[in-house]
Amino acid sequence: MMSEIEFAALGDRVVWLTFGIAVALGVAMTRSRFCTMGAIADIVNMGDWIRMRMWICAIGVAVLGTQALAAAGLVDLGAAMYTVPRMIWLSHIVGGLLFGFGMVLASGCGSKTLLRIGGGSLKSLVVFIVLGLAAYMTLKGIFGVFRAGVLDPVAIELSPGQDLPSLLGGGPALRLGLGAAFGLALVGFALKDREFRRPELLLGGFGTGLAVVALWYVSGHVGHVEENPVTLEEAFVRTNSGRPESFTFVAPLAYTLELLMFWSDASRTVTVGIAATLGVITGAFIHSVLAREFYWEGFGSVEDTANHLVGGALMGIGGVTALGCTIGQGITGVSTLSLGSMLALASIVAGGVLGVRYQAWRTERMFAALDTA
Repeated sequence: MMSEIEFAALGDRVVWLTFGIAVALGVAMTRSRFCTMGAIADIVNMGDWIRMRMWICAIGVAVLGTQALAAAGLVDLGAAMYTVPRMIWLSHIVGGLLFGFGMVLASGCGSKTLLRIGGGSLKSLVVFIVLGLAAYMTLKGIFGVFRAGVLDPVAIELSPGQDLPSLLGGGPALRLGLGAAFGLALVGFALKDREFRRPELLLGGFGTGLAVVALWYVSGHVGHVEENPVTLEEAFVRTNSGRPESFTFVAPLAYTLELLMFWSDASRTVTVGIAATLGVITGAFIHSVLAREFYWEGFGSVEDTANHLVGGALMGIGGVTALGCTIGQGITGVSTLSLGSMLALASIVAGGVLGVRYQAWRTERMFAALDTA
């Protein structure tokens, strides 16, 4: 059995590997201008699908790689939070709508907030703090009472699990086949447009998807031990959920703030989610400095400040309620072929569309007022 010293060393290795993958992801997403909110806005406002194709490509690559890992027995997706038999469908819908609307008000989702911080945005730093606080209040505070008492109890049981391979009762071959069919269809759709086949866009699509797969491997295989030397139970080291994890950017922001506030508490450690959060900011900072794109950005008006505060709060509440964000559910969750993740993703997109239309309505009213003045 692994000793406590070896167990601690494994935890450090997992965290540093996570940080390295996250730095690479931060560089790739910054370089490619990866933005899920922007992808939705482009379609609603201009009918432009280029950035959406990048997101779809990332989902497809993540599905291909994640299902291959699971079929090979390298990662147990049945242990992930996205595939549990109990599907909290109302939480996915309500949380997804809130998150999608909030990300429009805040000028980007959780991952985009981290990228903007790396580029010098003080606006996004404020969003980070508000999002993290709201997420923590939804995890363990006042909003969590409503979530756990009203929304989460509305659920359906999908035994043995809510992911398609488990529901269809197949083995590794079926899992591999479903993953290949689903993933290749998405990647093929993205690559069909010649305009998408530019190096920076391909970097965003393939790089983001591969980063999700890599972190599944690190947390679910490298960090998996049959027996924790202290508890003698199966463990996935340094994950906040105690389960295999990949990239998600809502709850980890709350855990990052928590670690900073309780830094002197020796029981607190850097987890996979925290390392991923700090790594993406670092990667974005490195790219921004090297590309000479780093600049300080502040709020332009009281309305701008209010929008970002409300948007950050809605993302924190909605992301925890939906169990993820545009990356956490939209790519990581969907990579498990979870029905709940697909529902959450659809709700986030719907919330984003509502948010974009709301912003357009607000702009029209502003110009109408100016014309009549």
